[in-house]
Amino acid sequence: MDVKKAQFRMSVNGQECEIAAVPITRLSDLLRKEFHMTGTKVSCGIGRCGACSILIDGELANACMTMAYQVDGHSITTIEGIQKEELDICQTAFLEEGGFQCGYCTPGMIIALKALFEETLHPTDEQIEEGLAGNLCRCTGYGGIMRSAWRIRKELSNEKIKSGS
Repeated sequence: MDVKKAQFRMSVNGQECEIAAVPITRLSDLLRKEFHMTGTKVSCGIGRCGACSILIDGELANACMTMAYQVDGHSITTIEGIQKEELDICQTAFLEEGGFQCGYCTPGMIIALKALFEETLHPTDEQIEEGLAGNLCRCTGYGGIMRSAWRIRKELSNEKIKSGS
């Protein structure tokens, strides 16, 4: 049985893209193979580890569980897309707090925290744990990951105080 490709339009890290793909192609495969966004990792392939975490229209999602047809007309942000002129606050916190060991889970962890802090400026420790619940670190580097999250929370709180809001 020959499966036909369809045209899909989406924004990937702020750049408008159009691609021909089989509608049920996993977004993780499109990102890695077609768009060369290799920061999005694939580990379990069934949405349980979070290594493939991305943002779709600002909402956290697993790229391995999202099909091409589901992102037609949507905006996708990968780990490569959160850095503007400088590293994102989440990326900097991971670097400075040792929030990684082998680094395989790191892009997904950073994206999950980015989504959490976009939604909740000053999350509790429980909310941070819940926000990271869909992401697994096989090296058990959770101490550094939590230190990174606490640093993000502290820096965002300091920014809020400085801006007077």
